[in-house]
Amino acid sequence: MARNRITVVLSQAQGKHPAKRALEESVVAALLMEPGVEVSVVPYLYDLGPDHTGRMFLESVRGDMVLLSWLFPRAAFWILDRDGIKGHWGESQLKSPHADAEDDEAKVPEPPKGIGALDVPNRHIYALDMRDFNNHEVYVEEVRRIAAECRERNEKKQKATTPAVPASLVQLGLVTHDEPPAPTRLFEPEQMLQAPAGRRWYPVIDYSRCTNCMECIDFCLFGVYGVNGEERILVENQDNCKKGCPACSRVCPEQAIIFPDYKTAAIAGAPIGAIANLKIDLSKLFGGSEKDAVSQAVLERDRELVAVGRDAVGTAVGLAKRQSHHGAKPKDDLDSLIDALDSLDI
Repeated sequence: MARNRITVVLSQAQGKHPAKRALEESVVAALLMEPGVEVSVVPYLYDLGPDHTGRMFLESVRGDMVLLSWLFPRAAFWILDRDGIKGHWGESQLKSPHADAEDDEAKVPEPPKGIGALDVPNRHIYALDMRDFNNHEVYVEEVRRIAAECRERNEKKQKATTPAVPASLVQLGLVTHDEPPAPTRLFEPEQMLQAPAGRRWYPVIDYSRCTNCMECIDFCLFGVYGVNGEERILVENQDNCKKGCPACSRVCPEQAIIFPDYKTAAIAGAPIGAIANLKIDLSKLFGGSEKDAVSQAVLERDRELVAVGRDAVGTAVGLAKRQSHHGAKPKDDLDSLIDALDSLDI
């Protein structure tokens, strides 16, 4: 049925790595044969500007969507949200083989703490990371499972909202059970929307974690952030962001700011549970060579200020109220360790 078809979009990797291209082609070739699945290919999601045909295609999709990309799923999902391509988080059953099994078993899901996305339509978006597996069949099987899950959910929803019609009227041809026509799409599903897209760099906000504390707008001195009419933080001038600088992500107390192309997983959008929030390398701690996140952010910000002819400001700007809205909390093991180190006066 037209309304129960699911759209699968593959976002290509940057560059032309032969192994990555081969995996992409295998996934697409297999999914093109799947009933009830519409497949499209777009360039690297993070690079798509508002006028790119790939971005416009994504905006035209109305139903459930599966996105395969070379990004952490959290990053991919919130890039789409930033671009106005919204939906509810679809839970994948694929688990990264690189995840720590013990941490995964012990992990307790966190209750939602962020302000959440606005105007979310009644559909689901599933994001799969193409870096997790080399076998295309793994992704094909997961798409099949997701498609079945979406069909079941949509059929239940349809039954719950469709009014009962007397059989006599159906027999007389006065009423039919035919589905309404599917919405007109701007693009054919199989179209390869692969016009080159220039490299981009900008922060992406995970609103499931963002508490609207405004620390990012206080810290960033380049006018990247702003607020909308409802006083919600947003990335207002993304082209003002300095390429390669993730400083605002380091000062976010909730790890809600993502730079999808950054080399460190915690900043690039890895699952929060997989990061384990903070794992200390004691050799770095005692060696004194590893700077804490805020100090590193200050150095990065000063470097970019000097690069554009402005004065470095150090810690004098944008840090005074850091986490001041959080009340005093009980000390954990890390606090106790730091207190012990401080008492050694080293």
